[in-house]
Amino acid sequence: MSEVTQLLGAVRRGEDGAVDALCGILYQDLRQLARARLRPHQRGTMLDTTSLVHESYMRLVKAGDVDISDRAHFFGYAGRVMRSVIIDFARMKQAERHGGNEIHLTLNTEIAHSVAASEDDLIQLNDALDELAKVDERMVRVVELRYFAGLNEQEVATALGVTDRTVRRDWEKARLLLRAALK
Repeated sequence: MSEVTQLLGAVRRGEDGAVDALCGILYQDLRQLARARLRPHQRGTMLDTTSLVHESYMRLVKAGDVDISDRAHFFGYAGRVMRSVIIDFARMKQAERHGGNEIHLTLNTEIAHSVAASEDDLIQLNDALDELAKVDERMVRVVELRYFAGLNEQEVATALGVTDRTVRRDWEKARLLLRAALK
């Protein structure tokens, strides 16, 4: 049994320090995952790889009792947590950009359109995923594992307990539905 598998068992049993040890071993993998998730949104963002990993770690620790059986499940869960962190950050930035609780008055509409829209895109994607979850929860998991966790088809299939053919089919359907929802 690998050290990661043993630590996952310790996490499931609620042993003290197990989450710390697991994240310590997988820290570089988590940084690589975070870097891949942030790369498309680097323009104008203050969220960096280290911040994303650390905030995700804090949420993992706070979550407490999470049933994670193997490495693929761990990265799937970490991908969902990173999605949550990125979306929360995008919403915070959007609220700041729109003045938070202040009354918003745009005098020059050209300035409003020149502001980076990456946070808006992320929030739209999140909303579209929430709508897709009403239709097919597994497709959303496939998107989270492929896009947010960066897993390949075989790893997603293992994490979800389905065939890689099912993953490919769900991935294609989800991409089509999301493309239509985001237009």
